[in-house]
Amino acid sequence: MLIEFSVANFRSIAKVQTFSFSASELKDDSQGATFKPSDSKYTSKFSLLKSAAVYGANAAGKSNVIKALMSMQQLVVTSAKTGQRGDKLPISPFKLDVNLIDATTEFEVIFIVDGVRYQYGLSASSSQVFEEWLFAFPKGRPQNWFSRAWNSDSNQFDWSFGSFLQGEKQTWKNSTRDNALFLSTAVQLNSEQLKPVFDWFKYQLRFIGIDGFSPNFSAELCNRGEKNDILEFLKRGDVGIDGLNIQRNKFDPDSLPHEMPDSLKSVIIDNMNETDVLEVQTQHLNNRGEAILFDLDEESTGTQKLFAFAGPWLDCLKNGYTLFVDELHDTLHPKLVQYLVELFHHEQTNPNNAQLFFTTHETSILNQSVFRRDQIWFCEKNEFNETQLFPLTDFSPRKGRENLEECYLAGRYGAVPFIESLD
Repeated sequence: MLIEFSVANFRSIAKVQTFSFSASELKDDSQGATFKPSDSKYTSKFSLLKSAAVYGANAAGKSNVIKALMSMQQLVVTSAKTGQRGDKLPISPFKLDVNLIDATTEFEVIFIVDGVRYQYGLSASSSQVFEEWLFAFPKGRPQNWFSRAWNSDSNQFDWSFGSFLQGEKQTWKNSTRDNALFLSTAVQLNSEQLKPVFDWFKYQLRFIGIDGFSPNFSAELCNRGEKNDILEFLKRGDVGIDGLNIQRNKFDPDSLPHEMPDSLKSVIIDNMNETDVLEVQTQHLNNRGEAILFDLDEESTGTQKLFAFAGPWLDCLKNGYTLFVDELHDTLHPKLVQYLVELFHHEQTNPNNAQLFFTTHETSILNQSVFRRDQIWFCEKNEFNETQLFPLTDFSPRKGRENLEECYLAGRYGAVPFIESLD
């Protein structure tokens, strides 16, 4: 479960920007939008939000907030396993300030795994890691498990290990490259104690970019016996689909377009050799009540996107993952966007407290019947073209007495484009 994420000097983000899933003490009707992180007395004293929406003008940096956490995940998951000495790290500093181009990028997350709160962070450039730290709060008080900081005078790291971290710390330390994370290296070398932290990054965080999601995962879930769940998901979305037909076929090279260059065909054929292809067909009833099959690409773009979302959405809800979606509204009706969000708010559809973070321009759901006031965030750039992220609660909107959509579009909260008049 994610509590808080902070980032500095990454793409359009210059100064530290922090997003939080912590629920405020507002007396809003939660409608199932909040939950207690666990039964532990050390983490049950506060509440977390199940969803949060981020609004802002185009090019305000909303996507970069998501990309920042994606880059941090990539660093944790791959830096020790696939990287080599000298390899570049996925770091892109803020380029519009000469003082930040050569400065480090910083990430930090606070999250909960198995009832224990952790605080993990790092700073790095594209060439190496400069700092890394991990604190655990198993009994409410901080335990320093490890930290390292680059000493420019000695050209090596100054290390600190707490007594709470067990295992071959010296071996893990000696095996950690300058451009790799100690967390990743230690887990690769069989640190059982650090594995839950590593696994949280690897498995708990899920991302859907602006291009949406491939339909293959939803199709695969249908083949695994979850077709009824996928179909029910679509029926609730009122897209007129009465059934699904999924077939697994061998890849046919002759199915590639004739106009495709032979060089590209060769690459695809080599990669698809001996690979099964899932073909998705939808069923609709004709005027006689007979089931008629349609290829998925015959459906509307919105229906195709909803089918592609179905598998990942249900998977996240079932397993309690934290899902990040960029431009959720794209090609979807506002009612469908509301439907997708509210699946996270109901205990029946979200029994394991999955969380949803999404960016959108869809303002019709910007009202207090869908969201609590602390679930709404804004993103805009200041006069220096720096992304700034801030919550609606900064403006102290009155409960039930403000039309949030009208106030936002009127510019009261900022984060809207200022269009010059044609005159």
